Amino acid sequence: MRKSTLVNHCWQALLMVATVGLSWLLMMVLHECGHVLHGGLSGAHLAHVDLPPWGFSRTDFATNPHPLFVAWGGGIWGCLLPLALLALVRATAWRFTYLAAWFAGFCLIANGAYLAAGSFFRGGADDAGAILQAGGAQWQLLLFGIPVAAAGLYLWNGLGPQFGIGPSGGKVDRTAAIGMAVALLVVVLLEIAAAL
Repeated sequence: MRKSTLVNHCWQALLMVATVGLSWLLMMVLHECGHVLHGGLSGAHLAHVDLPPWGFSRTDFATNPHPLFVAWGGGIWGCLLPLALLALVRATAWRFTYLAAWFAGFCLIANGAYLAAGSFFRGGADDAGAILQAGGAQWQLLLFGIPVAAAGLYLWNGLGPQFGIGPSGGKVDRTAAIGMAVALLVVVLLEIAAAL
């Protein structure tokens, strides 16, 4: 393997790992923002939001008079906010649209699959379990989750070359790789500081 090819693959790995890691953390932030928003709109009293840099996020309310509305907030806003970000990036920073499309696709797949799969476990402590326990139906979770996850896969279609896959031979935008790595580091440090 030539040195230039090895260097390209190192930049490619940095971009891919940083993008996936940052997408995971920010997906959880936006998902929990949805619960907090719906809780605030419905008169719930927030007790705690846990956003760990590793593991799973969680929002707890001291009182929650409308648990069905609050439970749906995570999935709904966890999808709408990344799509709004994608639209904003397309309009203002077209060069990085593929990163916003990856992130939006990631959020749609994560939220859609989470609710669709969770619909089969009525007693779960997750959002799908909360929706079912509060009077929601399995068909509603499937009707939301399957198309949303499919839309996420659609957003991912054709992004491979920007991430160095296929004919691009590992070549990626180094500025994007550095930017995503720095953003990931900042988010991790913020979440660690918030947990202290």
